[in-house]
Amino acid sequence: QVQLVESGGDSRQAGESLRLSCAVSQSTFSGYRMTWFRQAHGDEREAIATIDAIGPPMYAGSVKDRFTISQDNPKNTLYLLMNNLKPEDTAMYYCAACDARRYWCDVGWEGESKYGYWGQGTQVTVSS
Repeated sequence: QVQLVESGGDSRQAGESLRLSCAVSQSTFSGYRMTWFRQAHGDEREAIATIDAIGPPMYAGSVKDRFTISQDNPKNTLYLLMNNLKPEDTAMYYCAACDARRYWCDVGWEGESKYGYWGQGTQVTVSS
């Protein structure tokens, strides 16, 4: 069973940086698409960055050129580096995995339905 655990959430001021981590219980990167989602209070979850073993990383327009998703395969860890943070980045951040052997995970990657594994979330708060 794949388990995902996020960490690194914290409070920052606008313009500062923060790096989130997602520890994976096993080496799943070759067979799963990994995606970072976020959910602001009262809103639906929003996919913001995704990566797999073949294609290039992809980003939502709201974070493109500010956030960077990456994988450390030997450590089985997914990262999200967030630069130039803005108050609207305040949200609970989740990592999630889509099983590429069951779904076309690259098609409609921003939707939640194909992601069978989720972390517990880590809170990011950005002040003006």
